[in-house]
Amino acid sequence: MSEQSRRPHRSAKPYRRPQKDPVRILAFEALRAVDERDAYANLVLPPLLRKARETGGFDTRDAALATELVYGTLRRQGTYDAVVAACVDRPLREVDPPVLDVLSLGAHQLLGTRIPTHAAVSASVELARVVLGDGRAKFVNAVLRKVAQDDLAGWIEKVAPPYEEDPEDHLAVVHSHPRWVVSALWDSLGGGRAGIEELLAADNERPEVTLVARPGRATTEELLREEAAVPGRWSPYAVRLAEGGEPGAVDAVREGRAGVQDEGSQLVALALANAPLDGPDEKWLDGCAGPGGKAALLGALAAERGAVLLASEKQPHRAGLVARALHGNPGPYQVIAADGTRPPWRPGTFDRVLVDVPCTGLGALRRRPEARWRRRPEDLDSFAPLQRGLLRTALDSVRVGGVVGYATCSPHLAETRAVVADVLKQFPHTELVDARPLLPGVPDLGEGPDLQLWPHLHGTDAMYLALLRRTA
Repeated sequence: MSEQSRRPHRSAKPYRRPQKDPVRILAFEALRAVDERDAYANLVLPPLLRKARETGGFDTRDAALATELVYGTLRRQGTYDAVVAACVDRPLREVDPPVLDVLSLGAHQLLGTRIPTHAAVSASVELARVVLGDGRAKFVNAVLRKVAQDDLAGWIEKVAPPYEEDPEDHLAVVHSHPRWVVSALWDSLGGGRAGIEELLAADNERPEVTLVARPGRATTEELLREEAAVPGRWSPYAVRLAEGGEPGAVDAVREGRAGVQDEGSQLVALALANAPLDGPDEKWLDGCAGPGGKAALLGALAAERGAVLLASEKQPHRAGLVARALHGNPGPYQVIAADGTRPPWRPGTFDRVLVDVPCTGLGALRRRPEARWRRRPEDLDSFAPLQRGLLRTALDSVRVGGVVGYATCSPHLAETRAVVADVLKQFPHTELVDARPLLPGVPDLGEGPDLQLWPHLHGTDAMYLALLRRTA
């Protein structure tokens, strides 16, 4: 018998099917929707989770993990890109986007969660086998094994330039914001390193869910009876839900008597409602009313005084959302679909006017972390004419002695003070009203007369408000 015939026959290793992990597959699908369709995670994720609960047996822990994987990956995308770039042998732009999404999910599990290293790598490789195929799964495995060789602090030390050499680029990598956004926020905030670091860190924190008890329809006492509910910080109508609180389970929210509304948004509406007027207080206008949160609060406040609210929104489908938010308002109101720069109402009609203008949304990066990667500096130029046009129309729409509130969910100076200053030149018989005393007890609102809220100082979105009164 030959030597070869005596050797045991070695059969090929049987092929093992990849293990499907519903949580990570769902997270990957959400990231792909954000990347491919410019979707927002806060709009994409809820229906995916709802379907998974109905068909896939998702429990609360599964939903919480999927949510953390999606939002954690998006918030830290810039940092993870820098780490992955150091672990691949080609520019990131040459790596297919679906592969990058799997790598980012894996990097977040390795560097941003307490998931054990071996579990994070193996789960990511299995995900890659399911959604990318075995060939690219080997690439994912090799890259993530390199990522796993250090923790987040160690990687940041390797991939971020020293603060002393390039402060803005250092902060951009450490806190996962585009450099131009870091620069813009720093200009708006002012001050030294500590403040901007606190602001950027706050942008990467998961925001609390805040409810508003709409006056005349619900009370904070009612909402505080809910499990995990605590009082708001500043607004008398605000109630915060601790982690795990589900607004859809609150009766008053389901019935429209309360709503989900950031406390900064509530404060803007309250400041306008509290501004002193010369003359009657009967007709209010929300000139950019969609999707309806501020309109619902203003409508309830107006009803308490016997005033009427007109809520105007250019997009018909968003006007429908406004109508839904205002449904059941205790006083008279009207919702119309109209272009705020070419309004159907006569000049000088209103006593109070709010325009919360379209903007880059840089003040709400906690809620929409992907917006930081989607926005570009040139977006400021596209918003500028609309913002100025809406403020001009608002000032035309208010009577002498009445007040206009110009609000943005962006602290960028080009969208806030620059707009107000430009329009004031065209309206010499207009004065700025100091908005800060209208929010008693709220500290650190800026040097005035306008006010600026901040995530790290107030726990709100970075809402801006300027109040202007027509004098002649």
